[in-house]
Amino acid sequence: MTDSKRRRGLMAASALLGGVLVLTACSGGDDKASGSGGDTSQAKADEAAAKKSSEAQITITPKDGSNNASINNSAVTVSKGTLTSVTMTTADGKAVAGALSADKKSWKPAAQLERSTGYKVAAEAKDAAGLVAHENASFTTVSPSNSFIGNFTPEDGSTVGVGMPVSINFDKAITNKAAVQKGITVTSSSGQEVVGHWFNANRIDFRPEAYWQENSTVTLKLALDGVQGANGVYGVQQKTVTFHIGRNQVSYVDAKTKQMKVTQDGKTVKTIPISAGSPENKTYQGIMVMQEKFKETRMNGATVGFTDDDGKGEYDIKDVPHAIRLTSSGTFLHGNYWGAKSIFGSVNTSHGCVGLSDTKGANDPNTPAAWMYSHSILGDVVVVKNTGDKTVAPDNGLNGWNLDWAQWKAGSAV
Repeated sequence: MTDSKRRRGLMAASALLGGVLVLTACSGGDDKASGSGGDTSQAKADEAAAKKSSEAQITITPKDGSNNASINNSAVTVSKGTLTSVTMTTADGKAVAGALSADKKSWKPAAQLERSTGYKVAAEAKDAAGLVAHENASFTTVSPSNSFIGNFTPEDGSTVGVGMPVSINFDKAITNKAAVQKGITVTSSSGQEVVGHWFNANRIDFRPEAYWQENSTVTLKLALDGVQGANGVYGVQQKTVTFHIGRNQVSYVDAKTKQMKVTQDGKTVKTIPISAGSPENKTYQGIMVMQEKFKETRMNGATVGFTDDDGKGEYDIKDVPHAIRLTSSGTFLHGNYWGAKSIFGSVNTSHGCVGLSDTKGANDPNTPAAWMYSHSILGDVVVVKNTGDKTVAPDNGLNGWNLDWAQWKAGSAV
């Protein structure tokens, strides 16, 4: 190799090594050499992480991802801060109204949520230093197939007679009766002991041993939210109902004398001639409670088993006046304008109801039926005797008073 070739080889090698050295220097951690001035992406992340986060701690109920969630207990709360914004929407974007508490520590929907509905919640809060915290959750409420509801009587705020029981009919059969009954409390301002009695898997009634004390207040509390009534079926109700007991009115129907004696607070206020069930169609005996009132109603015999050979009802009266229902099976105390006035107080002619003299149209306030109608409220008691028929079944209407106290208590599940 000549000297000139050797020099060119050394120069090439030197240039290659120099390139390696330059590349190595560019990949180093010397900020000054890189010209970054300390403002790298990693440095920014470290700086953000070092900042103090908000102390406000937001809790959303139900928890994120919940299924079969309660329709009653949805709420947003915060500790170590105050809520500044809460929004709830359905899965399709419909806003749900709600309100913050006065101290801005909690938020609740304005009304009960819908069943089988997806909801989304977004909440924001600030701590004492003004630092903001956020929380989000989505959940789906319990479906009708996985929940039960009890339809109850009497209505909240109503005034009723001394015989009105608290009657609850569930939309699904209850197998865990003890748990459900423990979730229901009925109390009276009179201090009377109140006990529940199950008639079947769907119905429970509550009453005291004797009629409610007149002018008392009864409170029904349903704490059934989340209570398992049957396998995979949970309660959703959580509410309080109060109703007032009016004067003590009990009427006594004697099918033998064909008279009805109306008493208030133990004193007879009126005696009314009646016509009860005929010997072929006797009226039930026993204690019955007024459960519905109609100024006029239609009565068709076919609906209660009274039919002619052609299958049509033995009677079909479209405007029976001043009708008061006593049983679910169709026993009424009602006005009668089609019968001769002479039958009242002298002969029993009905298909099982108790008839009182009346006029067509239900507009004459001076008839015995009109007087009875205007002086009666739901829950008033009618005691029927001397008909020759059996005692009305206690679950035929609101007529549990036909069970003595021992029999009544035996139907309790707790």
